[in-house]
Amino acid sequence: MTGDRNEPLAQLKARRDMALGALVNGMPYAAWLGIRFDRRGDELTATLPFAERLIGNPMLPALHGGATAAFLETTAIVELTWAAMWGDLEAGRVAPDPERPETLPRLPKTIDFSVDYLRSGLARDAYARARVVRQGRRYASVHVEAWQDNRARLFAQATGHFLMPRG
Repeated sequence: MTGDRNEPLAQLKARRDMALGALVNGMPYAAWLGIRFDRRGDELTATLPFAERLIGNPMLPALHGGATAAFLETTAIVELTWAAMWGDLEAGRVAPDPERPETLPRLPKTIDFSVDYLRSGLARDAYARARVVRQGRRYASVHVEAWQDNRARLFAQATGHFLMPRG
């Protein structure tokens, strides 16, 4: 039985990983950018692996601002969706399956998204974490921070407001 307290740990972890994989794989742009998510319990860390196609200024070289913004927005949407479905996932009421698109959660719609570029994103992997600031039935607010080599030295941060999907 899914969601049972006696469910084997390996089975629980596999269900969580399958749900996260289905969520991320349902976002083609995230796949094109190469964004991956590392899950530790209910905490997600996004990774944007460096690729030459992400360079906006070859003189520095620096990540393109659009790639940075897309990375931050994708991180916010995945975190918000993950937080919204966590309770149902843990109780076994939902089980997203990439082979069955009707089981995938509907994603929140961006109302606005404001990015602060704090320094140039260098030609290396980038990481981001999002925090849901407020989540209601119809509206949510999310804050995202991105860094590269040092978690304390952010290169970008963003705040987004989202319209939550209806039931």
